[in-house]
Amino acid sequence: MTKTEFPFGQEIIWEPDPEATRHTNLQRFMDRHNLVSYDDLMRRSVRDPGWFWDAVLADLDIQFYRSYDTVLDSSGGIQFPVWCRNGKMNIIHNCLDKWQKTDRRDQAALIYESESGHTGVLTYRELYDAVNHCAASLKAMGYSKGDVIALYMPMIPELLIAFLAVIRIGGIILPLFSGYGPGAIRTRLEDAGAKAIFTVDGTFRRGKPVGMKPIADTAVSGLPGFRNIFVHSHAGLEKQVRNPERDVSWTDLFREYYPPVEAEHTAAEDILMIIYTSGTTGRPKGAVHTHCGFPVKAAQDMYHCMDLKPGEVMYWMSDMGWMMGPWEVFGSLIIGATMVFYDGAPDHPDADRVWRQVGQHSVTHLGVSPTLIRTIREVNDRPQANHDVSSLRMIGSTGSPWDPESWLWLFRNILGSTKPIINYSGGTEISGGIVSGNFFKPLKPCAFSGPVPGMDADVVDDTGNSVRGRVGELVIRSPWIGMTRGFWNDRERYIETYWQRWPDIWYHGDFAAIDGEGLWYILGRSDDTIKVSGKRIGPAEVESVLNAHPLVTESAVIGVPHAVKGEELVAYCVLAAGTDPDEKLRNALVEQLVGQLGKPLKPKEIKFTQQLPKTRNTKVMHRLIRAVYLDQEPGDLSSLEDPAALNAIREAV
Repeated sequence: MTKTEFPFGQEIIWEPDPEATRHTNLQRFMDRHNLVSYDDLMRRSVRDPGWFWDAVLADLDIQFYRSYDTVLDSSGGIQFPVWCRNGKMNIIHNCLDKWQKTDRRDQAALIYESESGHTGVLTYRELYDAVNHCAASLKAMGYSKGDVIALYMPMIPELLIAFLAVIRIGGIILPLFSGYGPGAIRTRLEDAGAKAIFTVDGTFRRGKPVGMKPIADTAVSGLPGFRNIFVHSHAGLEKQVRNPERDVSWTDLFREYYPPVEAEHTAAEDILMIIYTSGTTGRPKGAVHTHCGFPVKAAQDMYHCMDLKPGEVMYWMSDMGWMMGPWEVFGSLIIGATMVFYDGAPDHPDADRVWRQVGQHSVTHLGVSPTLIRTIREVNDRPQANHDVSSLRMIGSTGSPWDPESWLWLFRNILGSTKPIINYSGGTEISGGIVSGNFFKPLKPCAFSGPVPGMDADVVDDTGNSVRGRVGELVIRSPWIGMTRGFWNDRERYIETYWQRWPDIWYHGDFAAIDGEGLWYILGRSDDTIKVSGKRIGPAEVESVLNAHPLVTESAVIGVPHAVKGEELVAYCVLAAGTDPDEKLRNALVEQLVGQLGKPLKPKEIKFTQQLPKTRNTKVMHRLIRAVYLDQEPGDLSSLEDPAALNAIREAV
């Protein structure tokens, strides 16, 4: 690595409150199992995963129709463990049914806000009734266990109802990004063998209507085995063409009365979801998840790491096509909390919208991306003067690496330097986090407390040996209940992706590091690694130096070919509003990089751009930037949120 091998060597800035820690969900779990310290918990959770996940299922009150014989059967190898063998359950029973004979039934399950400012609430009882009605209608139309049904909708109540109803009848949900084009949708529908899709006529983005039904029409045209488009009139785009033999309106779906539908008695390892990764390289990968897998891991992370309690309010800004959407749904409902859906741009009509939402909905747990914080801090540097955010107990973050300045801004200005930022990183194939913050360990800017309980994570060098105090590869050494059961119809690709680099070790593809105090850092994708004269460096390390300059809002760094060095750096910077790009600023940024990273990493050039190409979950698409710079074909654009960003890169100066 570079001479800065460890980029975030800052002081501890937040210490846990012992009194608050005593009242956490995790402390009660530890007391119940006679674990005297957090470190004792971590050791036992990874040494005896069977004990740990059995205890987690009990702690979350996951109810089974037939109890499992053994919680973990790894006789088929670490790559394909079987969980809750011979158990019968349906996770929707644990999300809705079990609350109906408790006071929880009259609590809000969902708070919804539209971009126009309209708000609504669904209680657990109202949601249960709506899901039953939708499930009964689906069964009456001949849909049943094992049928794949896609969800291509914005974050609205009807999406939640359809999501839960499909799983209730034993079906398999296929969540899709609400910003996908027809090609990306068709690829996923075809690969998964989907029979139907839920969509809307359209939605609004920054006040402008965006059609979705026409995109769905194009995607399903001539698709073998496809039966129905279920369409909700959400945006009032009434002139759209309807196919009476295929299209079913949301109103018609709810017109007939059917008796309530008991949740299908599925096997614990029956599939409930196929969710595709972004597909930035090669064909998209469909991660397979089961009833006793993804939902349990999502809820455990919320319950243990983030300390979400029944009745509290979780608002993680997401789209259902990103794993954090299903994660929010399953985790909140299993715990008995309230979730918030927002259908719109988080900084529209102004950058303070998210802080108004926190106050209006009494949000206790807010999930953001570092990219969003970098954007909105530029507009209003002191939002706490205008908005009451005192309900927050924590802020979670995921999606991309932090820079220390943005992390500190959030910590000081929103959390008053007294509440933690729960940094959270894992993936679609993980069902949640590998590493996370928590209420037990002190924090430095940008840091993670460590692995999530039950995650046997490590940082290793190129030979697979553990390393500390320097950057290495993030790996997992033992199975966990949320691990994907493989890729849909592609067993070999699953093995090649995660299990071939080192025997029986999950290779995640992230750079990570552990410092002297045992705090962890995720430093970006290792498959984005840049090699300059034999020195390996991740883009995030260089970007953090650039982002530290007061006139740089965000940046992206790529490696481009060099005849002698192998690769050299090229940086793209988005500047603060009103800043004129000039050679003086460019030279200052070069000097800043050289001063912190060393002369061998002096960039070939620094370019100024109006925006960076990102996915809908705000991850910068480095491969697209590199393709534009090298005048190559950009490849799959299905995950790109704003196509104009590519032109911005082409026009960078």
